[in-house]
Amino acid sequence: MIAAVQRISSGSPYEVRVGFSRAVRVGDWIAVAGTAPLGDDGETVHTGDLYAQTRRCLDVMIRAIEQAGGAASDVIRTRVMLTDASQWREAARAHGEVFGEIRPACTFVQVSAFIDPDWMVETEADCLVRSG
Repeated sequence: MIAAVQRISSGSPYEVRVGFSRAVRVGDWIAVAGTAPLGDDGETVHTGDLYAQTRRCLDVMIRAIEQAGGAASDVIRTRVMLTDASQWREAARAHGEVFGEIRPACTFVQVSAFIDPDWMVETEADCLVRSG
């Protein structure tokens, strides 16, 4: 039997333009796409503040996981992509506030740029929804 596919949108203008979903759930698995620091209006938020941008990315990510029927505690892997790895501690502080007790596998990497030059970070997550 093939599991149903559930697609979650955050309302980002990039989702339709690029052709992706914020999150996709298949069975017990949820994958969350690269999440940029966008406000509910689709505009970049917290320009120049890596900590605040990371918190925004994580908040959008967790909201998508919850819409897909999961919870932050179901996250088993995160990826944090930074344009300046020398500032990793600010992103790590935000990540630790959200995932300090959960402790998923996590990777921090430096990338050369994002679509918007004001984005300092994007995050991704994979989840395994535990029943009961």
